[in-house]
Order: sequence, then C-alpha cells, then structure tokens
Amino acid sequence: MYPCSDPTTWGPSLDAAVHAVQRNEVIVLPTDTVYGVGADAFSPNAVASLLAAKGRGRQMPPPVLIPDIRTVDGLAREVPEPARALMEHFWPGALTVIVFAQPSLAWDLGDTHGTVALRVPDHAAARALLARTGPLAVTSANKTGKPAATTAADAEAQLGTSVAVYLDAGTSPLGLSSTIVDATNPAGLRIVRDGGVTLADIVDVVGADALLDRSEHDADAGGEPSK
Repeated sequence: MYPCSDPTTWGPSLDAAVHAVQRNEVIVLPTDTVYGVGADAFSPNAVASLLAAKGRGRQMPPPVLIPDIRTVDGLAREVPEPARALMEHFWPGALTVIVFAQPSLAWDLGDTHGTVALRVPDHAAARALLARTGPLAVTSANKTGKPAATTAADAEAQLGTSVAVYLDAGTSPLGLSSTIVDATNPAGLRIVRDGGVTLADIVDVVGADALLDRSEHDADAGGEPSK
C-alpha cells in the first residue's frame, strides 16, 4: 500500500506503480469515480492478469484510461463530432466513450469487436501516473459482482495478492462509476450506463437529437462496473 494523496511526496509511490506496470503486473489506482484495477493496455499478458484478478472473462473487456484528450486519435478512429464534443466538455471527468479502435493497435483487451472504451479521469494522481505509463486498461477495483471499491483498503480486501501495488489517495471523490456512452452507431449516441454524468448534462452539450432511443439498452456494454 503506497500513499499518493500529496503531489509533493507521491513520487516514490508512482515510481512503484510505474515499475509494476512495466513488469506487466496489476496495480490499483485512485480515480475520481471509484478505485480502479489496471494494467498495461498493450500487454496481453497483463490484461489477462487483470481480468483474472477480477474474476471475469474476455467477453467483458476493460475500458482504457488515458492522460488527456490528445491521446484519442492515436487509439480511436471515426470519432463522431457529438462524441468528440462530449469528450471536450466532460474530460477529465466521469464519462466513458465507446469508439472504434485503430485497427493497427497491438493490443488485446478481450472481445471488443473492434471498439475501445476511453476515459480521462479527473484525478491528479491518476493522470500523473498515466502520463508516465501511457494508456492503462482499467476497470473498477472489485471482484466481479461485488460493489466497486471507493478506498484502497476495500480494493485490497477484495483483490488481495493478485495486485502488486496499491495506491492510496483516500476515499474516491465521486464514489460512483462513470457514465458510458456508445459512439459506434452512425445513427447516434447511446447511453449504456448511467453514472457520474447525467442525461441532462449530455443533452445540454449535444442535444436530444444526437441520442438514440434507450429501449435497446445494454447496461453492461463494455463490462460490469467499469471506470
């Protein structure tokens, strides 16, 4: 367990997490929503260890956290303008956007069907870490079917020794998972999970006409409580 609440002293803690990621190990990190369990997005072995730690299979691939919006175009293609508007307005923040992944990327996040769920967390320690590691596959720090952890101690109680490094920044500020928006349908955006960004917030930015009917809603699209 490594403290990372204070930017003036968290250097050694981030060093430990970075080195663990470089060794293809699994870490737990704080975010603005809930704690996340993460690994190098470009290491299939590390992602497999992440999924094993959570007790879930390839059919529920993890989202990817990135340090800032400038990373999007290196990872995604054909990002529709309404989706980009949401990214620009709500990032960093509690919004995950599912987009088509660049086909040339050398990664294996699971059964993604050519998509990737991206988010920029609104947490200084998380972004400082991501600036050093690059994109991380990150999902909520809990065993599948259990409540998402809002403290590092809670995450450790659930995940134990399957995680190499725990970063402790106190209680998660929001304590609620991110909203997930699917931007892969050319007909419009679809909200597939409610979370830290409300429907009203989204409509204020892109308008109701940019959204599809939620009657065909799949609350898990991209996985159970993600980031």
